Amino acid sequence: MNRETIISTLANAEVFDLSQDLSIFTPPWPGDKALEITFFKRVTGAYGGGLGANGQFIRWSNTTGTHLVGERAYNSGGRALADVPIDAVTGRGIVVDISDLVSDYSVYTPEMITSRADVHKGDILIINTGYHRYSWDRPDVVNPEAQGGVESKEFGFLVRHPGPSMSFYKWALDMELKIVGVDCGIAEHPMNTNIRTMHAGEFEKAEAKLKAEHGKSWDEMFPPQEYYHLTHQVVPKSHLLFAESLVGQIDELNGKRAWFMLLPLPYMEVASSWMRPVAYRPPAGMDEETFFQMLDDAEILDFTLPFSVQTPQWANYEPLVVHYVKRVGGLGYGLGRNTALCEASFHLATHMDGEKHFWPNGRTIGQVPLQHWIGPGAIADISDMVSDLDVYSPEMIESVVDVHEGDILIIKTGFHKYGWNSPDSDEFRYMLRHPGPSPDFSAWVISKKIKWLGVDAVSQDHPMNTIQRVWHPKTFAEANAKLKARFGKDWDEMFALDKFYQDTHLNLFPKGIVHAENLGNDMARTPSGRYYLGVYLPKGMETASMWGRFIAIKEG
Repeated sequence: MNRETIISTLANAEVFDLSQDLSIFTPPWPGDKALEITFFKRVTGAYGGGLGANGQFIRWSNTTGTHLVGERAYNSGGRALADVPIDAVTGRGIVVDISDLVSDYSVYTPEMITSRADVHKGDILIINTGYHRYSWDRPDVVNPEAQGGVESKEFGFLVRHPGPSMSFYKWALDMELKIVGVDCGIAEHPMNTNIRTMHAGEFEKAEAKLKAEHGKSWDEMFPPQEYYHLTHQVVPKSHLLFAESLVGQIDELNGKRAWFMLLPLPYMEVASSWMRPVAYRPPAGMDEETFFQMLDDAEILDFTLPFSVQTPQWANYEPLVVHYVKRVGGLGYGLGRNTALCEASFHLATHMDGEKHFWPNGRTIGQVPLQHWIGPGAIADISDMVSDLDVYSPEMIESVVDVHEGDILIIKTGFHKYGWNSPDSDEFRYMLRHPGPSPDFSAWVISKKIKWLGVDAVSQDHPMNTIQRVWHPKTFAEANAKLKARFGKDWDEMFALDKFYQDTHLNLFPKGIVHAENLGNDMARTPSGRYYLGVYLPKGMETASMWGRFIAIKEG
């Protein structure tokens, strides 16, 4: 199948978002850290040259909101999320609705799953227990018998939901499933976690129900040592992953097969990760097998850099800090999990600058529809036309690729090769000497109605159109001399401060055109051309910016 067919097919495909809203109000896993957001600077808080930015510092645990559980959550020797291949978190699968077969504390079995759907070997399996109705971002569940006349949604979503039998795990391994996803707090039964001891009264109810239905106590049904060995050793060593807190449009996929993308942030040190789970189904008039085979045969290029405590942050922003607050060895059999508390500002690693980062009245990341982040686009490789501190133009971009109205546009300057994790790493050159756009660039982008921009450098703007010109006067003098030699104008004549300071931020964000920074990885081997492009950003409802997984799809 050729490139344009793939782009057109995906552009017209049905797309389903399975995210739970990620917010300061999103309930964390009991005992873990809720999302905390602090502004450490605002647009009026800058000095020296022009407007500043809305900069956010966040603290979080990755067990809050929709997330993928990596192997290292249970097996400290497992693969890091950065090392999990992209084909392990994408592919064919099915959503199975067992909501009418389960209730509070129920144990579900492989037979329940197979009675409702034909699960294929190697699938991604999403289980709809019905407990997403207790997600914090859903309407209240009315119950006249409950206190206040409504159910406790946090208890429903995190404590009382059903969970799998021992035989389920063995069946999942036999089926070589890639991922098992659930529409509730955890893919285990909550009573096989620390919930059992945190909420002893709930455990008594769960065990009473188990005895009534199966004639066994909890430890007879789930022998602790056998359960620990299976779930904490065998399962992660088999590379079976778990997706938790899937909500969104899950009911629209009941009983349907789809092609899933459950892409985590590629952490090097953290065991689990936020994600934006998405399902694709064929456009009208195309049969499922043809659509799925097209995606099976396609190549997915990953432009996301590994996310690490070693990742350098922009200028005066905060780096990633990771504190492990729980370890698998710290609790009794079956109850432990490696969990980290993370702290960072957004402007490090591969991330999307959102509207609110510079435009206070703009949308947060979570308020932007998923469709805005995906679609047809162009990659412009101008790396042989630019070098240190150069200025590139729309004419350069259009000379290497056909840019359509409404495209996503990614610019390849070649400076990804100076990033922190490259053999040619040169952090000062990467941060301070990369090229940037000409004064007419933003107007051209607006005329093309570009969805969003991306660049393989630390900023979409020229570094000398940012505060860096003040902090690095010698580099600014060099850039100014280079500009005069090429264009016959000095910097402030060509880039008037009141018009072009932080040009692509201040002139484009109020138009809804934002940009991604620090793209890399497969950028090195990606030539100019048209692609299906996408970024899968965790649905941050109060976040001005966000990390994400940035991809391009082309024929295999």
